[in-house]
This record gives sequence, C-alpha cells and structure tokens, in this order.
Amino acid sequence: MKKKILAMILVLGMLTALLAGCGGSRETPEMRAEANAITIGIAQDLDSLDPHVAVAAGTKEVMFNVFEGLVKPTSDGNLDPAVASDYSVEDGGLTYVFTLRQGVKFHNGKTVEMQDVLYSVRRCAGLLPEGGDALIPALSVIADVQGEGDKLTITLSEPNLEFLAYMTLAILPADYDQQDTAPVGTGPFKFVSRKAQDSVVLERFEDYWGTPAKLDKVTFKIIEEDSGLVRGLQSGALDLVSHMTSTQISQLNKDAFHVEEGSMNLVQALYLNNSAPPFDNVLVRQALCYAIDKREIINMAFDGYGIPLGTSMFPSFGKYYDDSLTDYYPHDVAKAKDLLAQAGYPDGFEMTITVPSNYQPHVDTAQVIVEQLKEAGITATIVPVEWDSWLSDVYGKSEFQSTITGLTSDNMTARKLLERFNTQAGNNFTKYDSAEYDALFARAISAADDAEQTAIYRQMERQLTENAANVYIQDMADLVVVRNGVDGLIFYPLYVLDVSTLYWDK
Repeated sequence: MKKKILAMILVLGMLTALLAGCGGSRETPEMRAEANAITIGIAQDLDSLDPHVAVAAGTKEVMFNVFEGLVKPTSDGNLDPAVASDYSVEDGGLTYVFTLRQGVKFHNGKTVEMQDVLYSVRRCAGLLPEGGDALIPALSVIADVQGEGDKLTITLSEPNLEFLAYMTLAILPADYDQQDTAPVGTGPFKFVSRKAQDSVVLERFEDYWGTPAKLDKVTFKIIEEDSGLVRGLQSGALDLVSHMTSTQISQLNKDAFHVEEGSMNLVQALYLNNSAPPFDNVLVRQALCYAIDKREIINMAFDGYGIPLGTSMFPSFGKYYDDSLTDYYPHDVAKAKDLLAQAGYPDGFEMTITVPSNYQPHVDTAQVIVEQLKEAGITATIVPVEWDSWLSDVYGKSEFQSTITGLTSDNMTARKLLERFNTQAGNNFTKYDSAEYDALFARAISAADDAEQTAIYRQMERQLTENAANVYIQDMADLVVVRNGVDGLIFYPLYVLDVSTLYWDK
C-alpha cells in the first residue's frame, strides 16, 4: 500500500511539473483583470538590478518603472521634475541648484533625504570617499556636490549643455547595500521578486508621490524563445509583448489582440570589431556597406516596418538626425567587389556574425545579410549565443568579429549614442579608433552653444558613416501586441516601457 501511495505521489508530482512547464498556474486573462494585474513577455533576463551599473537596454526598459532621478523623461521628449520639485541653472551653466520634493518615499518606507541624493550623485560621478571611476562618464564634469536644507547644489568644472539629462540617474537610499538583489527606488512600482531566467514581479507603490499606477501588479515573464512568446499570448499566459515581428503577429488570433506601432528608438546595425581583421581595413568595412541592402532587410525580415539609417542616430532625436546619410552607401555589389579587391580580398573572405539567439529580429536580420554577402563573395556564418554570453563576451570583452544588435540611449542626449565610439570610452566594444573623432567629441562636450554642439555631433555622425565604422541598418519599428481589454500604452522617444499608464478597460 505504501508503495502505491508513493507511486501516486510521484505521478502527481510529475503532472504538476508538466503543467508548470506548459504555462504554470493556469491563470487566465480574466483572472488577472479581476486582480488588476497583467503579465508581460520579455525576451531577455535582466543583467543587473542596480540601476547605476546595469548595461542592457532591456533591463532599463523594465526598471524605468522602479527608479527615478531628480528629473525624469516624458513621452514628449521633455524632462520634468521628479525627486526634485524644481531646479535652476546659474553662473552661465556652471551651477545647478535642485530643490528636493518634500515627502518623497523610497519603496522601503523611508523618506528621501539629502544624504540619499548626495550619495546617488556622488556614486555615479566617482566622488564617494572610497574613490573610483565615474559610473556615468559624462558626470566627470562635476567639480563639487553639496546639500543644505532642501537645496542640492552641483558645481561643474565647465559648462555642459547636456548635464540636466544625466540627472535622470536613479536616486537610491544611501544606507542600503542590497540594490543588486532587492532594489529600492522611488518610482510608481516597487520591486517584489526576481527569478533568474524566469520572471520579475513589480507591485504598485501606494505611497508614490506622483500620479499612482493604475495596475496593482505587473509580472515580466522571461521567454527567450521566439515561439514561446507567441505561445504565451495564444494560451492566455501573456497580456502584452513588445518588439514583436510581423511574422510573429501573423500567428496570433486577431480577435484577441490589437497591435500598436511605435519606434524602438535604437540603431540596429551590423557592428564590426574595428580591431579584428579584416575589419581593421576601412575599405573592407566600406565594401560591406555597399554589399548590404538595408531596405531589402526591412522588407524581407520586417514586412516593410522600420526606418533605414545611415549612422548612429535615430529620427526621434530630431535636431541631431541627418537623413542625408541614409543612402551614403547605395546598394552596389560591383562597387563592393572592387573595394574588396583593392583591400587585398579579390575572392572575398569568411566571417562570423555573432547574434543573441533570444532576439529573433536580430537573427532574422543576420539571415538576410548572409545571403546578401554571398553576392559579393563573402561567406558569413551566424554564431548564435545566449544573452548572458553576448553581454560578457561580445559587449564586455569585444570577443567577436561582427555582431547584430540595437544600441539606444536612456536619456535625450546625442552624447549617449555617440560617446561609445570615442577611443577612451569604456563601452567602445567595436574598438573604433579615430583621432579625428576623438577631437570632435572633445569639442562637442565642451561647446558652450547648443547650435555649435549640434553641428559637431552631426559631424561625428558623418565621420562614422564615411569611415564605415559599422553597417547601419534601421531604427526598428516597435510592434506591441496588446490583449484586448488592456489600454493606456504610451510610446516614449526612449527605449522604455511605462507600465504605470496601463489598465484593464472593464
């Protein structure tokens, strides 16, 4: 009898595990609507819960809802006061004075105090007593940070036209050392839990100083397989998925969902390791630019959705965007072959394209590129890797020949997009090396006039294009699948997902 009972227990355990593997608790959209909760599918795990050290755009996209700075970006591209109630710029741009908002609370219940703000700014600027480099290189311009009463005074060593945008850095509690496991911020949602490679759970913060979130709970479900996101929507396990392809959308029941279209505000490109042969030769890089047809990629892999790009800037950053660079390299296979011959590769060469396997749009792009390069005599092999490996090896160590990804900005500055190609930049994973570019960058960040700075940034963009630093493809369309009944989605000119505005229309 005991053996039979044990056998039954084992069978029940196997069934439970099987059901969990097929979608878990059988929670339905109706049940989530009743509980005022939604589940969102995302294709990659978070790289760090500490906002000052997080690198992945997908991490910042999610944690935008948990953290806030002295100011915060708005959907129309402006910066509004947040943890600060107002600010002023004095001494010709050398001094910024912020007035702290009264009564702002952290998610652990503590009220934000001046020591927390001082700690957060000094930590990002590399000004803590223990020293260290600035976590945000742009903040190395800070000469001094002082607080008295509710006034925070930041003194710069030189005027900086973009400084305010960097005050979106997360304000964290000074006496808290668990940000990497149980983060605490001031945003409309508070962190509840994380299961690596599985999920992140947020709940509405009832003591939020601003407009409260409409939902009580949001679960981000990590599903790295392309087909898994589609199955999750079809089965009722997911209510919203961003960054979907038209192919994925075509597999869904049109009566259950609606699709909203925006822009991802990123630069998708075939990024080249400029220090690795043969891409240390500008002629080879230019040949690739001629060999690859970006519009065919958009048509074949994205059903025509997407905006072709010619440099490291996207249209929503209006004044910085130079559309004349889009067709700097028209598709011309004969020209590509001629440049390859001049570079010493008359018969072409072999190369690898490392792609994060969890991100289907980049995989699809790579597949089209492989076929296009064949026409120029170049044999490309796709190397799919896990997201963690891509972050550590490709982005962190520059161990790659070429890769496809999308680079974006978490604030409204051209510097954020262009600084990474400066020789000394810690995130210059493409190893682009140009004394001319470095000189332009130095002039741009010290410019005292906005028009002058904008003009220099546009020169930097042109220099990247002329030197074929990378093969620029597109600003991808953001196709967001939303379950009928869920409303309130707002697009930003940044790579973020604001879930505070989402709600069930009951």
